[in-house]
Amino acid sequence: MKLNLRTPTIKAFSTLILITIFGPSKLTAQNQTPPNFIIIFADDLGYGDIGPFGHPTIKTPHLDRMAYEGQKWTNFYVGASVCTPSRAALLTGRLPVRSGMASHKSRVLFPDSKYGLPENEITLAEQLKDLGYSTACIGKWHLGHKEPYLPTNQGFDYYFGIPYSNDMDRIQGDEYKNYWSRSNDSIKTEHFNVPLLRNTEIIERPANQNTITTRYSNEAVSYIKKNKDKPFFIYLAHNLPHIPLFASEAFKGKSKRGLYGDVVEEIDNGIGNILKTLKEEDLAKNTIVVFTSDNGPWLSFGLNGGSAGLLKAGKGTTWEGGMRVPTVFWGPGHIKPGVVTDIGSTMDLFTTFTQWAGGKISQDRIIDGIDLTKSLTENRESERDHMFYYRGDEIYAVRLKNYKAHFVTQGAYGQFGERIEHNKPLLYDLNKDPSENFDISADHPEIILEIQKLVASHNSNMIKGKDQLAERE
Repeated sequence: MKLNLRTPTIKAFSTLILITIFGPSKLTAQNQTPPNFIIIFADDLGYGDIGPFGHPTIKTPHLDRMAYEGQKWTNFYVGASVCTPSRAALLTGRLPVRSGMASHKSRVLFPDSKYGLPENEITLAEQLKDLGYSTACIGKWHLGHKEPYLPTNQGFDYYFGIPYSNDMDRIQGDEYKNYWSRSNDSIKTEHFNVPLLRNTEIIERPANQNTITTRYSNEAVSYIKKNKDKPFFIYLAHNLPHIPLFASEAFKGKSKRGLYGDVVEEIDNGIGNILKTLKEEDLAKNTIVVFTSDNGPWLSFGLNGGSAGLLKAGKGTTWEGGMRVPTVFWGPGHIKPGVVTDIGSTMDLFTTFTQWAGGKISQDRIIDGIDLTKSLTENRESERDHMFYYRGDEIYAVRLKNYKAHFVTQGAYGQFGERIEHNKPLLYDLNKDPSENFDISADHPEIILEIQKLVASHNSNMIKGKDQLAERE
């Protein structure tokens, strides 16, 4: 196994010394130790696909309990509407265009991609590792499958998962469209030669996706038990309900929603086991768990895709259904229960968790994440008032407070139309019209102007990273 050879910064050593002398930050004083953090990231799960966000037949009792005991965020966003750039945004706290992890030539990384998340990017795992945390990545990575880009060289002590999407490395012979028109029973896990890695070693190929969801959850439980005596960070990134859909025998055929519902309910069951373990190990009151999704649902796959609920469109688009995701925070010792309608983003997890653990945010680069700690612990208003909706390396839309302007609209995967550049931007009030049905641009030219000024300010200090996605071998 190749160990992470990055040297902790002087700043990080200083932080460790300060923590040793003065104890953790005031934010964690009630427990006197920095909290543990667990991020559970679903793949292609839509805004309307779990109980707390209104699905009528998918049963998610553990997520329901998390939402009841913690916070449900109804205006929470990802950094991009497809896998690779969304994951880069979460782990770096930066818009993926800054790191080169967003491209107008290739939307995600593939098994023959040459590059991955650049070494000079700072990940949340590196931040927390430098503060004395044990760090584990479990599940889908999709930030570079070559060893220099794998989790073990991005701040994680341990990795167990697949390096890219579960539909890649397909070895069954049918044409793409013909293959996906098959019945679910004829789509087999062995049709996808996806490797399962432990650290940097392939331990199974093809990965048995029938059991992989429960195995991921079990790995998280095991890691908690092994690392309970020091702070830990677990990034649990399920590769489902991204197609192809697979569920273990204990869950297959159980949901009224069909196979898609079986998959989501198995994920929820694993969450229940994780929460149970935290309570049994007396860790629940000092652990923060957040559940969310990497982007909206893949609607072109019909019943095998999810639902964006009342939101428009889905994965791949900059409509709300592509980038607004169901999000729940849980932490009985820290999180003040409630429903939060303020704006938040997965990029904010980088800043929030770093500072909550007593760390500092680097001043040598622009960080797009903001600190949500007071919102989570005191129900104070979120400091985030805007979101940029990038498609590749281009801004398509911008939200400022409750208003969203579309400068470019474009569908994805054969749905919701071709690219249209709007000389007069579309404008929607998302508080009143989250489905983006009623264009009010004619009534509010002053808001369009305000958003255009925000874009100009943003572009004035935007330095785009070298494209890491376009080159293939």
